[in-house]
Formats: sequence, structure tokens, C-alpha cells
Amino acid sequence: MGMTWTLEDVQWDRFDPSKVDPALLSVVRAASMVEYRSADYVAYLCKIFADDEAFKDAAQIWGDEETQHGRALGKWAQLADPSFDFESSFADFRANYRLDLDVEKSIRGTRSAELLSRCMVEIGTSSFYSSISDASDEPVLRQICDLIARDEFGHYGLFRRHMERYMVQERLGFWTRVRIMIGRTLETTDDELAYAYHAANRLPGPYHRQSATDAYAARALSLYRPVHIKKGVVMVFKALGLRREGWWQDAIAAVIFRLMQWRSRRVPHTPV
Repeated sequence: MGMTWTLEDVQWDRFDPSKVDPALLSVVRAASMVEYRSADYVAYLCKIFADDEAFKDAAQIWGDEETQHGRALGKWAQLADPSFDFESSFADFRANYRLDLDVEKSIRGTRSAELLSRCMVEIGTSSFYSSISDASDEPVLRQICDLIARDEFGHYGLFRRHMERYMVQERLGFWTRVRIMIGRTLETTDDELAYAYHAANRLPGPYHRQSATDAYAARALSLYRPVHIKKGVVMVFKALGLRREGWWQDAIAAVIFRLMQWRSRRVPHTPV
């Protein structure tokens, strides 16, 4: 199965520069860097699953779609800000944030743990792009983010299906799964997103992780609405094997939403 859409499907002629939000633009620029780098993650996954041809084929398609996300977001960002040099910013990002690709075993310990971690990433990105779409008035960005969010939801299903296949042999315990998911969530404060934001937005001075993380968080976290968090919580619970819905899912989503809003307000809002 190939890609479900191409850049030609985007209605670029509907772009409206008067509806570009500078804060959203700064977040989109950073996102384009991370998405465009997917080939490195494909290489990593293909080493981890070296003897699993079905998964490697799926991972390659996933990587091609992620790269296309980066191209689409980068092209939109260049329309919104002609001074944005996508290739130069990406070269800076790739040179200064390196991935360890010289591995033969998942850094998560097992293959099922690796796939669970990938599920968490896709939960986060599907919610993230839905939140951008809902926050933006610019029609082309809305279309791009809707297409990407749909892809990311499909990617979540892809990784979850393969995870469940490996779980038959590896049988990760419930609390082990919880620990992996929390750990992967906390990794969003590492250097990848922070340096992507620094490189894409040409922040002044040398790179400083906390400053870049705060600048990104101030803009990105404020985009989320309760509906985005609730959908993500449902996906998390399915990945944990908890199928039944209940009031406690709404309660957990409400707590997460309040924490994200608190975090967004707490960090300094520097000029874009």
C-alpha cells in the first residue's frame, strides 16, 4: 500500500497570508524538521526488526509518509514566511542533533516495548496535528494538518497491530507498559524537539535546551483542547489493553489538560 495523498492533493492556491498566526508558524517550522528526518528512524527500526520483512516493508511506507509530512509543512512554512530556509534549517538540525543508529537491539529492551513506544509517538502526533488544525484559520494549514493527523492515527494502528503480534511471545506486563509509555512521554523534553525549534526558528545565541523547550511549550501546549486530550487518552488505554470506557478516562483527560495549560502559562512567552 502506498501513500494516501501527495503534495499535489494540497490546495496550495487557497493559501491566505492574512490568516497566518506567527505562533503557529513557529511550531509548524519545528514540526517540519522532525517529520522530515524520518529516514533515520526507518534505518533504526529496520535494524531492530532485521528478520521481520513484513514489518520492515510497513516501516518504509511509514517513513515515506512521515517525510512527506515534513515536506508539506516546510512548503507551507515557506509560503507563510519566504525568509524561512527549510533546507538550511534542516541541515543545522541534523548536524547538531544526532541519533544513535549503530544498534541491533531496541533501546526499549524488547521489540514489543519498541512498538509500544512508537504507539505513544503516534498518539501524540495525531492529537498535535488535530490541535493545530482546530487552532488555525489558514485553510491550507488546516488541510495539511487534517491529512497528517489522519495518517498518524493510521500509523498508531499499524504499530499497535505489530505490537500485539510480538506481545504473544514477549508478554509485557501492564505496569511495564505503563512505565514505557510514561518514559516515552517524558522524552518530549529531550533535545530533539528543542533543537528542532531552535534551528527552525533561528533563535538568537547558542542553543540552550531549557530556553528552546520553554519557547516551544508556551506555543504548542496552548493549542490543545479537551477533545484532543480525551481522544489521546482513549488511544493510550487501548494500547494498554484496557478496552472499557468509563468516567475515569474523562477524569484523567481533564487532569492532563489542566496540567498542560498550567505548563503553557508557567513558561515565559518570548516574542516570535
